[in-house]
Amino acid sequence: MQPDLLSPAHTAQLASLMATHSPLVHCLTNQVVPSFTANVLLAIGASPAMVVDHEEALAFSAIADALLINIGTLTREQALSMRAAIDGANRAGTPWTLDPVAVGPLAFRSRFAREILAHKPAAIRGNASEILALAGYGSGGRGVDTTQTAQDALSAARELAQRSGAIVAVTGEVDYVTDGECMLSVIGGDALMTRVVGTGCALSAVVAAACTLPGSRIENVAAACGMFARAGKQASDRCQGPGSFPSLFLDALYHLSTEAHHDTH
Repeated sequence: MQPDLLSPAHTAQLASLMATHSPLVHCLTNQVVPSFTANVLLAIGASPAMVVDHEEALAFSAIADALLINIGTLTREQALSMRAAIDGANRAGTPWTLDPVAVGPLAFRSRFAREILAHKPAAIRGNASEILALAGYGSGGRGVDTTQTAQDALSAARELAQRSGAIVAVTGEVDYVTDGECMLSVIGGDALMTRVVGTGCALSAVVAAACTLPGSRIENVAAACGMFARAGKQASDRCQGPGSFPSLFLDALYHLSTEAHHDTH
């Protein structure tokens, strides 16, 4: 099955919806990226919250519009908060997104990711090695880095989507998004995005936000990838290197959001 190419119109539509609805995203994420993730969500018009205590996480995930579970620096204490947040989200009907960072080579997080997979995430966003490992193929990549291309993981992504009921986004030089039947591809971005910490983790937060918006969930998740690809290309064209990239990337996301919102009003 040949993936369909995401249209730029879908990306612009999502940017406008994000600014209009301003979803509140509860982020249980890794210790390296909270500030960047929050800034990305604010740039696109969404609202971030980082509520980490397990008792509060249970209550807050029912208040939030979306929940992100990112296991990048997973601890046993954080796993407790994540289980509580997923429980609260599922009871309230709040969609949650899984970012299975470094699943495969590390046993604790791999067991945990497979355990929470049974609790029906709305979306899963990972690199090729992570998606292959989560689907049961191979042992994953080199830490947080992938050793495969996104195209290598297409069958695994489709199978994982069918089994979990989630929209699965496997990101790389080209991003692929599937619901187990249809598949969309997203082109763009720049290799410099892999030289800055947190771009993939922040994308997962935007995917979580996208899952709350009206319309087709697969198109909304693909359009979230499209927003990142477009902003990444714009930032890399203007920056001097990885030091100046993050601020230009945030600017590009902000302008993409405000322009799309303005164009629809």
